[in-house]
Amino acid sequence: MDMAASTGFRTDRISLSAPRAVHIRRSLMAAVAATSFALLLSGCQSTTSTDVLKVERAQGSEENISSLSAVIAANPQDPEAYNVRGSAYGRAGQHRRALEDFNRAIELNPRFYQAYANRALVQRSLGEQAQAAADYNMALQLNPNYDVAYIGRGNLYRQAGRLDDAFSDFNRAIQLDTTDPRAYHNRGLIYQARRQHDPAIEDFSKAISLSPNSAEPYNGRGISYAAQGDDDNAFSDFNTAINLDGKLAESWANQALIYERRGEMARAAKSYSHALKLDPNYTPAKDGLARTRGAVATAAKQPA
Repeated sequence: MDMAASTGFRTDRISLSAPRAVHIRRSLMAAVAATSFALLLSGCQSTTSTDVLKVERAQGSEENISSLSAVIAANPQDPEAYNVRGSAYGRAGQHRRALEDFNRAIELNPRFYQAYANRALVQRSLGEQAQAAADYNMALQLNPNYDVAYIGRGNLYRQAGRLDDAFSDFNRAIQLDTTDPRAYHNRGLIYQARRQHDPAIEDFSKAISLSPNSAEPYNGRGISYAAQGDDDNAFSDFNTAINLDGKLAESWANQALIYERRGEMARAAKSYSHALKLDPNYTPAKDGLARTRGAVATAAKQPA
């Protein structure tokens, strides 16, 4: 059983023991065709690259944690009980307490590979990358067929710029017939970074089939469609992403770029502005809003 349901890609999973005037418009579009899309692609790589699935907050509620603590009180030597509560603490963002529980689970059962992978995830959240890598390695030493650890380590590699190593780990998880959408989504991001958009689209589509309510793979696939000049399919994917999760700045900026490429500057500016309300530091939205507002203002000054 996994920590989170397949409903998004914002957070990693923690696992239990069971197995993102016409002339003026045309000239502007020619100027931004290359630069804006490059920014969009880089934005996708920095935001959608989160490896991870949305957290079910109820699992990390105080009530649930209290209930799990009662189980531990009754079974103080049960490593699984600590692993489950550690997972709940992780969902609640109580990382230090989660670490304590995973440490205890491993102390009680040094071969508890799920607890090593769970601890690695928390260590990554705390910026302890070397320790996380060591724990993923241990989990895989104990169970070379553990897809969750390959996906976790692959994300660690990818965020460190080790794309070949990351690609290898995602491939391995997929070879193991993982049903985890992150493996396909993250491999798709690497294909995309390499400008290999056909296989990227295939991987994003697979991720969508496994997690149809997740916004991020729609954003990923939309980016690759846009790179191929298929703005209609890209626009459809970005709109779907917004419908699934209207709080992702990336989705609104992606939608805005298609409006911009179509010459619909007022609509583009509105979507870029919305993206900035969600994330004031999102560079593609900042740059896009500056371009489109300037184009709208210039067009308004032109004689009819």
